[in-house]
Amino acid sequence: MNLLLYVTDFIVPLVIFGIVSYGILMKVNVYDTFIKGAKSGFFTVIKIMPTLVGLMVAVGILRASGFLDFLSEVIGMFTEYIGFPGELVPLTVVKMFSSSAATGLLLDVFKEYGTDSYIGLIASISMSCTETIFYTMSVYYMTAKVTKTRYTLGGALFATFAGLVASVILAGMMV
Repeated sequence: MNLLLYVTDFIVPLVIFGIVSYGILMKVNVYDTFIKGAKSGFFTVIKIMPTLVGLMVAVGILRASGFLDFLSEVIGMFTEYIGFPGELVPLTVVKMFSSSAATGLLLDVFKEYGTDSYIGLIASISMSCTETIFYTMSVYYMTAKVTKTRYTLGGALFATFAGLVASVILAGMMV
């Protein structure tokens, strides 16, 4: 286990070193390419900023209005039967829109139930194996100017559901 922890400390620096080394071997001006990419990324951030602000405001309104608590009670009655705690419904819903807002809810779950509790374990695992569906779709499709998303939403919702099922099963194995 200690070997794994030791190796993980060096993964990011090794990846960066590998990319730079490969660029040098291929005779690419690594610094100029990096600057061009950073500039392009900056303009992308500027383009998606209104979407990001809108999502953050919407999540804040839902959280402050008590709607997420109401949703937790209603949907939680059904999710309890399959082993998914109703307390995690708001976290799951918010995660589909904003990862940073979901992280705030995750910290609230940790404060109330603890990180090693069954609910804390499910929350941790589900945050790791689910995606910010609506944020990702809006940003990527807006940037690429895609108008027909076809099966993306259905596939993403199915993958999220699979991640939630996996989080319940894995947390159950750990407790």
